[in-house]
Amino acid sequence: MPPIRDKFTIHSRAVVCQDVELKGDITIGPGTVVHPKATIFAIAGPIIIGSGCIIEEAAIIVNRRKEVMRVGDNNLFEIGCRVECPSVGNFNTISTRARIHHTVRISNYCVIGAACLVVPTDDETLDDYTSIFGPAAERRTWSGRGRIQEADLRLKHAEYLREMLPKFNRLRRGDGA
Repeated sequence: MPPIRDKFTIHSRAVVCQDVELKGDITIGPGTVVHPKATIFAIAGPIIIGSGCIIEEAAIIVNRRKEVMRVGDNNLFEIGCRVECPSVGNFNTISTRARIHHTVRISNYCVIGAACLVVPTDDETLDDYTSIFGPAAERRTWSGRGRIQEADLRLKHAEYLREMLPKFNRLRRGDGA
């Protein structure tokens, strides 16, 4: 296997801390915040991260497939989660220490609970508003109530981080768009 070529495209309005581990062909969209100690590896194919995402400490995003891994807009990857799925929609929450296998595709407004392990044997696409929770990774469909309030809260959270992280961390600059 040839060595992985590093190519980072970081939007000028994105906040990416210096001590983030990036490998491969990675594009980070406007307004996205990547905390220190996060890891993003594009091993086989490129990773494209949309706008307004928050990737917290020790979160790991890996693309092991040759196809492009697309992460939509306004997603929250909490501390210590691991995501390998080839497609993540918009406004999803991957909670602390959750793990998502590369056979899963996530739609929009999904919530993967803390420490949940999502490892189906066949390829699977989670429907919109799916919530996975508990030690047995039980599933439920969210009614969508409170969706607007959650979106507003997520936008405020990202805005606060874009303001505060540069005060206490060195930032990484890409070739920018």
